[in-house]
Amino acid sequence: MALRGKKVIEFAGLAPAPFAGLVLADSGASVIRVDRPSAKTLDVLCRGKRSVAINSKAHSGRELLKRLISSADVLIDPYRPGVMERLGLGPDVFLGSSGLNQRLVYARIVGFPRTSPYGAMAGHDLNYLAMSGILAMLPGSREKPNFPLNLLADFAGGGMHCATKILLALLERNETNQGQVVDVDMVSGTRYVSASPLIHRSNPATGRFALRRGENLLDGGAPFYNLYVCKDGGLMSLACIEPRFFAVFTEKFLQALPAHFVDSDEWLEFSVHDAHANQKSWNRLKQFLTDGFTLRTRSEWSHIFFGTDACCIPVLTPEEASQEFDMPQIGSSKGKTESCLLNPGQHTKEVLVEEFSLTVSEYESLLKDGVISQC
Repeated sequence: MALRGKKVIEFAGLAPAPFAGLVLADSGASVIRVDRPSAKTLDVLCRGKRSVAINSKAHSGRELLKRLISSADVLIDPYRPGVMERLGLGPDVFLGSSGLNQRLVYARIVGFPRTSPYGAMAGHDLNYLAMSGILAMLPGSREKPNFPLNLLADFAGGGMHCATKILLALLERNETNQGQVVDVDMVSGTRYVSASPLIHRSNPATGRFALRRGENLLDGGAPFYNLYVCKDGGLMSLACIEPRFFAVFTEKFLQALPAHFVDSDEWLEFSVHDAHANQKSWNRLKQFLTDGFTLRTRSEWSHIFFGTDACCIPVLTPEEASQEFDMPQIGSSKGKTESCLLNPGQHTKEVLVEEFSLTVSEYESLLKDGVISQC
């Protein structure tokens, strides 16, 4: 695997930092999560990682952490600005001409840009999404947008963006033999992964996101790029943006509708075929599709459109998706997230004694003093 032999020290956090560590672990890196003694965790993004529990507030604990970090290739810092520096574990300790590990890639993930007035403030995904400018463009009602769980800021703009920058820093290290600080903030990362809609927004001539929320091609405004409820309450996703795909869809859709519906007084003079290119007809088309989809179940519509270029696909539940396809591994090998928690300190002895060569007496002394813990 691409990162086999690389050592990563990941200080325990939630969402973006452990996701970045997960990407590295899945690529073969040896990832050690540093937990606090007696800590509890809800981090489920721990596949392929090991945990050591070390008290970073104790002098001997900090010295032990320096020892671990000095032999690592990557450090992932999930804390707010200044925390690692106050612990005596900031970048200056390891990088630079007199640093303990001049090849270290020191990755820091924060919420707001460090130069922003918000820089030291607490926040979560929704706050970073709000400040990025992209939340105001997401689908929803005219009064307010909806937000996509905590996917955009935490995982796309935070964890995945950080993992990418770490890989690029490791690549550059091959040329320079020097490590570096990798700074990631989730506001800027969210804007980066949202570059296309933001550029379209700032250039109204493209027409893609020039209108108000809910009136554009990809934000729920277009009836042929939307979700529809079926007879049994299931959902179908429709995304036939191109006219040739819309033609395939309308042919199959109209064939599947009963004659009494298509020929009813309400729809007799309505031309479905012409509505795609005529935005003034979009509301009428949306109502036609909404009414039509309720006449069959999701299973029936899935069968009708299967194998065609109609771009009409059933909306699967997470459980259905995991059974339907050979998906990337999520959670444990049995797919049960409750069984994939990594207990803090689960590998303390294995890592410190076997890998970092602490003597048994050193280990027992640190354990007795509460500097480390095991489970």
